[in-house]
Amino acid sequence: MVTLDTTAALDDLIARALAEDLGDAGDVTAQATVPEDLRGRATVRQKAPGVVAGLDAFERVLRAVDPELTFEPLTDEGVWREDGPVLATEGSARSILAAERTALNIVGRLSGVATMTRRYADAVAGTRAVVLDTRKTTPGMRLLEKRAVLTGGGANHRIGLFDEILIKENHAAMAGGVGEAVRAATAHRPDLPLVVECQDLAEVQVALRTADDLGLERFRILLDNMSHEDLREAVALSGGRVPLEASGNVSLATIGAIAATGVDFISAGALTHSAPVLDLSLILEPRT
Repeated sequence: MVTLDTTAALDDLIARALAEDLGDAGDVTAQATVPEDLRGRATVRQKAPGVVAGLDAFERVLRAVDPELTFEPLTDEGVWREDGPVLATEGSARSILAAERTALNIVGRLSGVATMTRRYADAVAGTRAVVLDTRKTTPGMRLLEKRAVLTGGGANHRIGLFDEILIKENHAAMAGGVGEAVRAATAHRPDLPLVVECQDLAEVQVALRTADDLGLERFRILLDNMSHEDLREAVALSGGRVPLEASGNVSLATIGAIAATGVDFISAGALTHSAPVLDLSLILEPRT
């Protein structure tokens, strides 16, 4: 599994999330109703089927609120479960309540992404297809959500606009065509992986010829919104020379049939833009 360094992104997210939740006054409800010196123990439970991800985020929220709060994981990440305990924490009851919503929001979101990814990955099991994410992520949470995709059994597409060249329809149109765009991109940044989007089989043939002419190695063709028949034809045209990625109209209902065409990758924006939050709850009990 690829490791993404999410430390800085996570710390920045937590600082902003706590600031918008606590404001300048802090948790005024807990201040009014919970004795300042009262200690508590809280257990977080998973209440719906899915895959837990982002437990380190929960711990870092606790530490940001109160370094004295304990953290005890009660399950492993990346494992499909129906429900059950996720983690426990103990310390100042006020501190636990101050951290609760921010921590649950982040972990619930990341677990939702991991859960959605696992559903997609399971749908292509037994085929050669690898499920990829996209850039359709929550602003400010991209690295975290892409790490959750890995936890759920998927793989990462490019992180952003800086680490891979992906020539889409508009780029090709501005460059004068698929072949011209590939040549220009190769000349500009030969060190980067290169993916070119093709709208039809004619463009696939142009992309394949161009890749052969240039001797491209880190090269992939993205088959955009093609029929299953055209996907199978593209696989035959490539003959394994170039990895093929299918994209567009990908859902849990369609991904199995797409994978059966023989493509190598299937990218799905739904892994992140349509993932429901995994239902988690925190129950706090006083400790004497």
